[in-house]
Amino acid sequence: MPLTDTAIKALKPKTTRYTVTDEKGLVLEVFPTGGMLWHYRYRLNGKQERVTLGRYPALSLKLARAQRDERATQVALGQSPAKQKQLAKVAAADETTVSEFAERFFNEVVAKDRRNPSSPRRYLDKSILPAIGTKVVRDVTTEDVRAIIWKKKDEGFDAAAGELRGVLRRMFDYAITAGLVTTNPVLALPMRHVHKAKSRERALSPEEIRVFLKAAFESNIRRQFKVALHLILLTMVRKSELLMARWEHVDFEQAEWHIPAEHSKTGKPHIVFLSRQAIGLFKELHALAGGSDFVMPGRGTLTKPFAHNSINTALKIALAGQAIPAFTVHDLRRSASTLLHENGWPSDAVEKALNHTIGGVRGVYNRAEYAPQRREMLQFWSDYVEQVMRTGQVILGRFRHVA
Repeated sequence: MPLTDTAIKALKPKTTRYTVTDEKGLVLEVFPTGGMLWHYRYRLNGKQERVTLGRYPALSLKLARAQRDERATQVALGQSPAKQKQLAKVAAADETTVSEFAERFFNEVVAKDRRNPSSPRRYLDKSILPAIGTKVVRDVTTEDVRAIIWKKKDEGFDAAAGELRGVLRRMFDYAITAGLVTTNPVLALPMRHVHKAKSRERALSPEEIRVFLKAAFESNIRRQFKVALHLILLTMVRKSELLMARWEHVDFEQAEWHIPAEHSKTGKPHIVFLSRQAIGLFKELHALAGGSDFVMPGRGTLTKPFAHNSINTALKIALAGQAIPAFTVHDLRRSASTLLHENGWPSDAVEKALNHTIGGVRGVYNRAEYAPQRREMLQFWSDYVEQVMRTGQVILGRFRHVA
């Protein structure tokens, strides 16, 4: 008996998949998940074949019958619909460019697996697509990906080169899954030859903090970066959280900075309590923002923030020639944590200020926000850094901001 729309809607999933027939070889497969898939069954040269038409309800009963009739015409002419479909896939694969496939990879893999996909998106847009976006996926070679990765290494960003390799490897792994390539060109470049991650333990001493801030403010980097580096130290935030910040998130009256969930590494909103010094730094950034919605609008634009690596580059320039061991922007958070612990502040308040997720059973039951302690602690920390600066020769007026 032919199927009807009412009969299809009444179908229920079972523990195993099953099929129901319409007519003239059209069948509907029902999966345990509730999904349904149309197939057309036919005989050609004495052999039974089947071709998939599409999913229901995206492909309605009426359209499925129309596609069945088209395939039946092919069979009558001695052509195999299944083989024709496979050839069409191969032809499409032969013509798919990296730009086209990158969007599929981002939407079907990255966006589903990553809470915050901004980093892979940035590597695709800034490094991968400008280099090989117009190439057909099948034509990409190990030399192509080596050039992309080593360009980042030559710029002095080994860790970023390692992350870039990871995005390329995952994209070409998915290209294999999609049938576009048979080998991954990235696998010829072992990660150990690109970047070997090291356990980070770097924490600045009070004297190193003084040297760092003095060097930053006396360097020729942009004023926004000088203020940003100081602000990251005082607020203990991640650089990405500052780069993505908008003025709507900063409450000068309440002395609070609200980081929304989409900008937070933990995927949860976070409040940063602002000291008098931090308020002063934010006011300076507001004057420098030129009316932009972003706290740190990028060079030559008011509608986008600075690039992710811009503060890293600024720090490298500021520290050039300084007699202190190298450190990263992220190490400023560790430095604040270390010195606050040494000054007797409780770990839970420090971890909450860092916007860390507390693990284990303790993390499950501890839902405290420690707001009063964090507000007091961050003011103490700003006063501490200011006092550190006073012990040196730097002009204090450039660092001290009174509300």
